[in-house]
Amino acid sequence: MDRVKGKVCVVTGGARGLGLAAAEALLAEGAKVLITDVDAKAGEAEAKRLGVNARFRVQDATQESQWNEALDAVVAEWGRLDVLVNNAGIAHILDVETVTLAQWQKLLDINLTGVFLGTQAAIARMKAHGGSIVNIASIEGLLGDPGLPAYNASKGGVRIFTRSAAIHAARSGYNIRINNVCPGFADTQMVSGALGTLKPEVAQLFAAKTLERIPMGRFARPAEIAAVVLFLASDESSYVTGADLVVDGGMTA
Repeated sequence: MDRVKGKVCVVTGGARGLGLAAAEALLAEGAKVLITDVDAKAGEAEAKRLGVNARFRVQDATQESQWNEALDAVVAEWGRLDVLVNNAGIAHILDVETVTLAQWQKLLDINLTGVFLGTQAAIARMKAHGGSIVNIASIEGLLGDPGLPAYNASKGGVRIFTRSAAIHAARSGYNIRINNVCPGFADTQMVSGALGTLKPEVAQLFAAKTLERIPMGRFARPAEIAAVVLFLASDESSYVTGADLVVDGGMTA
C-alpha cells in the first residue's frame, strides 16, 4: 500500500477515464494527487470522492500560464512535485480527406503541445530532487490507422518527444525519468465518445473489427493501464527512462 507513499503527483485529464484510474491507483499507494481537467463539475466531484489526499484544479493543458499556476499551487501546498502524468487528450475518427485544419490543430495542441508544456514545466520543478514524468501515448503512435491521422501524428510525436526529453534529463543529471505508456483500446469515455461520432452501424463494425485484432479478445480496463502508470511513477522503475510500455492485449504483437 506504500509504493508511492508521500509522493506528490499531478494527473491531467483526471476527471474520468484513464486519468481518473491513474489518480485512484496513485492515491491507493500513498500519494497526494492533484487532478486537473477542463470539466470542473466532474473534477470537483471526483476529488471529493477520492478523499483528503486529492485535490482538483481546472486546467487547459494547452495554456503555458495554466501549467505554471497549477504546478506552483502543488508546490505551495505540498512542498514539491514528484510525478506528472500527462494524460489529457482527445480523439476523433476522421480520415486524411475529411479532417479539417482546425480539427487537426486542436487535437495536436492538446495531445502533443500539452505534453511538451507539461514536461517542460515539470522538469523545472523536479530537477533539484528528481522525479518521474509519465506521458500517455498510444499504440496509435506505433501503427497507422486510416481513420485516425491526427491522433496517429499526435501520439507518434509524444513518443519521440519523450525519448528526446528523457535523454536530456538523464544526461543533465536531473534524476528525472520520462517514459511513455502506450495503451491499446480501452473501455473509456474517450473511446466511446469517438465511436459515438460515427453512425451506429459503422461504430459497431469498427469495434468488432478492432476486437478481432486483439488476441486477448477485449478492450483494456482503465485500472490495467493505471497499474503501468503506477509502476513508472514508483521507484520500482528506477532504471527505466525513454521507454514505451505497451499495454494492448497483444494487439501490436
